[in-house]
Amino acid sequence: MGATHHDLVVLGSGPAGEKGGAQAAFFGKKVALVERESSFGGAATNTGTLPSKTLRESALYLSGFEKRGLFGINLEMKDRVTARDFFYREKEVVLSEQARITANIEHHAIDVYHGAGSFIDANTVSVTGADGTQTLLTADKFLIATGSSPTQPGNMPFHDKRVFDSDTILQLHDMPETMLVIGGGVIGCEYACMFAALGIKVSLIDGRDRLLGFMDAEISEALRHAMEKLDIDLFLSDTVESIDPTEKLQITLKSGHRFPVDIVLAATGRDGATKNMGLEAIGIAPSNRGLLTVNEHYQTSVPHIYAAGDVIGFPALASTSMEQARIAMSHAFDLKFKERLAPILPYGIYTIPECSMAGETEESLTKASVPYVCGHAYYKTNARGEIIGDRDGFLKLLFRIDDMKLVGVHVIGEQASELVHIGLTALLSNATADLFIATCYNYPTLSEIYKYATYNALQNRLKHMASVRA
Repeated sequence: MGATHHDLVVLGSGPAGEKGGAQAAFFGKKVALVERESSFGGAATNTGTLPSKTLRESALYLSGFEKRGLFGINLEMKDRVTARDFFYREKEVVLSEQARITANIEHHAIDVYHGAGSFIDANTVSVTGADGTQTLLTADKFLIATGSSPTQPGNMPFHDKRVFDSDTILQLHDMPETMLVIGGGVIGCEYACMFAALGIKVSLIDGRDRLLGFMDAEISEALRHAMEKLDIDLFLSDTVESIDPTEKLQITLKSGHRFPVDIVLAATGRDGATKNMGLEAIGIAPSNRGLLTVNEHYQTSVPHIYAAGDVIGFPALASTSMEQARIAMSHAFDLKFKERLAPILPYGIYTIPECSMAGETEESLTKASVPYVCGHAYYKTNARGEIIGDRDGFLKLLFRIDDMKLVGVHVIGEQASELVHIGLTALLSNATADLFIATCYNYPTLSEIYKYATYNALQNRLKHMASVRA
């Protein structure tokens, strides 16, 4: 059986695979894309990023959550939100994104091979189709962008149809009255919030003592309070001792708490999708979580084989995955186009309310012994914040105290994941407080809070200087 040769073979069509392949093809390389599933997009399109964010919007719309009491009336949710109601828009968005990815692949004249790809040797991949037929592909360069899949701990009864992971939750047939979310990371917190907004009684458990430990502690604490206002029961520094499948799922925690729930969602992390790819035979050793190690150019231990996206681990965001793949392909083919990842990356958490950050936290600055000053501005004292009815949102800016260079941006509240980009751009420009003081923002807008958070930071700096002189 003869092999078809390409300049590049990409394994996986998620954000990293699509953008990496398109980058190489744009510069005239002959590219083949191998995709195990029948549809393109990987977890980001089909089970992860887009579905969960769309479901969040569906939950807010169906519950009238953001408009409760805003105009002197209460918008009541229809008597019973069905699973069909909840998942309708998600399916529409997924189909639209799949069509966009297909059009992009066709536009770049990328050859597509559907099936499971595995390495025969360091320059050859065998693609096994659904009907068992095999196709051999050879290439000068390879990009592994196979993504990740939910971790399924052995002590969880996933054989029970009431126990879900973050992929299978999209197959929910009936809306529950009660649920337990195991895991207080990004996925767990996002799903806990959206189901709670629909009036479902949600409990969340996590072995750590705070939610989203990578976030600034003040934002993490504000999110905890917001989730409690949603009537979510939080069990932190605790673990599941047992799940007994009776008429309901009987949950017993290590702390001794016992309660029944209708369903369980295990959001306990994700593993790299590298099984059965023949990697070990060519000198690439995945970690025990299936993740691949790469250098600053995204090369694996075999230099002409690159990897990007979820399969290399943190931060495992669609946005960073795309950039990683573009950089990898620029290096692979010496394109001189995009040579490094931005030094500061944004993080967006689509909880209710949204949280977002870029740059340093108070904890990281303290650990590095960098003197700093904080500035806060609150949605409730902002005209646009008053209009939209967000009483709890706020912006927190961190400046280096000696020269007032911006070093950290943290937002919680409506549109936080959009608002953070103003601060991100300032961080990448090495801006100081002067930028926000000099800028004229539209009125009324949430963006205005950058100016007032900066004023607050300048006032706090003056107080600090006065206390030092005293």
